Amino acid sequence: MTVYFYGTRDKYGGFSNFSPHGFELDGAYWPTSEHYFQAQKFAGTPHADKIQQAKTPKDAARMGRDRKRPLRPDWEQVKDGIMRRGVLRKFETHADIREVLLSTGSEEIVENSPVDYYWGCGANGTGKNRLGQILMEVREILRSRTE
Repeated sequence: MTVYFYGTRDKYGGFSNFSPHGFELDGAYWPTSEHYFQAQKFAGTPHADKIQQAKTPKDAARMGRDRKRPLRPDWEQVKDGIMRRGVLRKFETHADIREVLLSTGSEEIVENSPVDYYWGCGANGTGKNRLGQILMEVREILRSRTE
């Protein structure tokens, strides 16, 4: 069986970067992992602070995707590691969603995004599903700590 997630309201809604599971990382509080991820595109600049304070994860995503803001030059090299750090901290912080993640056993986890071919599976399933892969990596990290 494959575990699919996308929105924040279904059984696996906590897997979404838009889920309301805040955490502390890098000396700051992040309302969602989306806030953290998008702000890291501009780490050390006022843009990052504005994104951290965005009212919703949707606002944070919109701000982070705005190419009027100068993207850090190493972004393509560091984005997967940054996503992993934020997702891991989110699941370390919140026992409820950690239990749901661990309960998926060895199932494949897929972000069922019809529009995202990098983090999700895309409309036709040919996307890279990097967020799903990172969730499976985080699941293994957490499992190794409880054994």
